[in-house]
Amino acid sequence: MTVIAIDGPAGAGKSTAAKQLAEVLALTYVNTGSLYRAVALAARRAGIAPENVTREFLQTLRLEYRDGKLLLNGEDPGDALRSAETAQGASRVSALPFVREYLLPVQRNAALREWIVMEGRDIGTVIFPDAQCKFFVTASIEERARRRMAQTSEISSDATLESVMEEIRIRDERDSTRATAPLKQADDAVFIDTTGKSIADVNAELISYLPPELQARRSH
Repeated sequence: MTVIAIDGPAGAGKSTAAKQLAEVLALTYVNTGSLYRAVALAARRAGIAPENVTREFLQTLRLEYRDGKLLLNGEDPGDALRSAETAQGASRVSALPFVREYLLPVQRNAALREWIVMEGRDIGTVIFPDAQCKFFVTASIEERARRRMAQTSEISSDATLESVMEEIRIRDERDSTRATAPLKQADDAVFIDTTGKSIADVNAELISYLPPELQARRSH
C-alpha cells in the first residue's frame, strides 16, 4: 500500500512532520484529523452537540479530499477547523464508532492512485494496516502542552501550561481507551520521539526509514 502512515497523539508534532515530509518528497499530504473536525464543525453549525451526532446527520454531509485539501459540502472550511471548540468536538465525535465507520472510505479513497503521506490516530492500525511505511510520533506531555500553547487559536484565552497538560491527559485517555480504533502504535510502526528535536531532525529521522525509491525523491 503506497501510504506513509504517521500516527500519534495531539501535540506530538506529527502534523508538522507529515506536512514537511510530504513537501520534501513532493507527495500529497492528508490530515485525517480534519475529517473529524469537519464533522464537529458541521454539527456545531447545526446546533448539535458532538456526542449527539447521528447516522442521519452524517448522510447530510459531503466530505472529500481534492488535491490533498478537505472539502466540506464542496467548500474549504479554512480556519474554522482550527478553533479550540472544533478541536474538542472532534475528539468527542471520533469516539462514536459509526462516525469512524462513515469516514473510513473517505480516508481510503485519498490513496487510490499515488504515494501519499497520511497522518492521524489509526492510519497504520485501521485505515491502512498494510501501509508500507508506518510511524508512531509522540513527545512528552509537557512538550506537547507547550506546542499546543503556541497554537493560540486552538486553546482558550485563560489556558495555562498545567490546564493544557490536563486536557492532553484527558484526550489521550479518551483516544486510547475508546472501543473502536483506539490510539495505539502499530506493531510494525517505527517509534519516533520528537521531544527536544527540531523539525529538520525529525524529518531526517523519518526519511532514514523510508525505502530507497522514496528517499531518492528528495532530489526531485
